[in-house]
Amino acid sequence: MYSKKLARLAFGLLAESTFKCPITRSVSSRVKAVRSLCSWTVCLHHRQKNQLSNGLTRLNVRTISQTTLDPAEVRKFQAMASKWWDLQGEFAALHSMNDLRVPFIRDNLLNVHGIEQLGKPLSGLRILDVGCGGGVLSEPLGRLGADVLGIDPVEDSVRTAELHSSYDPELRERVRYQACTLEELAEDEVEGFHAVVASEVVEHLADLDAFASCCQQVLKPGGSLFITTLNKTNLSYVFGIVAAEQLLRIVPSGTHDWEKFVSPEDLERLLESFGFYVEAIRGMMYNPLTGAWSWQKSTAINYALHAVKRKEEPQPDRVWAESENQDEPGRAASYS
Repeated sequence: MYSKKLARLAFGLLAESTFKCPITRSVSSRVKAVRSLCSWTVCLHHRQKNQLSNGLTRLNVRTISQTTLDPAEVRKFQAMASKWWDLQGEFAALHSMNDLRVPFIRDNLLNVHGIEQLGKPLSGLRILDVGCGGGVLSEPLGRLGADVLGIDPVEDSVRTAELHSSYDPELRERVRYQACTLEELAEDEVEGFHAVVASEVVEHLADLDAFASCCQQVLKPGGSLFITTLNKTNLSYVFGIVAAEQLLRIVPSGTHDWEKFVSPEDLERLLESFGFYVEAIRGMMYNPLTGAWSWQKSTAINYALHAVKRKEEPQPDRVWAESENQDEPGRAASYS
């Protein structure tokens, strides 16, 4: 009884907060292009040179570590590896989130690629599901016709996903799983996917720069990156940790670390520096009374993001040369 009263109070406070928080937005491509080129120029002193297949030089604008893997996070999910398909258990909210994130992924991919087959609208597309867990999101994407590879560093979760999908003959040809990290896969899968999905994943990673770099590497030019995660705000701490973990017990205590949450603004800047432009950011809200998710104007707690890998990267060699010679007569000034 008390938990229901608390849920009603929390939901009411959140509804009021939507009038005071940042709203959903779509980013104009022209503004995004200018901002992205600027970020390439400003961060050039952090560059690392990588040779592309066509001989051009690409600059990674941040120094990245070698892994996205956080051993403490692996231990958390190892303990829950057998519970992925308990619809009333710790992952119930993730199952419910499919009502939003699956159409979000489907519709944006159709807008980008413009292909549609009746009943199987994602046929012909390869999708990488990073941090797939038990395959809660991989399976519905496979049923839409996509060729899905789900990866997760927790082997027991991958075994759970494989076992569950084996009961559906439709999925056997379309959905595969592999126990590995994103950076391990990136060594073999260069520009191999039309889309990468990382849903409720980035807040558990050790290094977001390594994540962005690997996503850029495995995506085809023009490929899509889909992320759902938690904003880094006071409200996300109250509702995502205090309420969800400690009071309402929607997820186990200790599931999230607020210090790892990332704001949509910071995530957009990070992705732009690795050659993406952000198409859309939408706020989401979970109602603990109904167990359902809904789209919201506010991004204060949860949000979904769609970014696209640029087909033509900026030419950093030329920009770098201009910045080194900006004081010479006749030289055009670089962006700042």
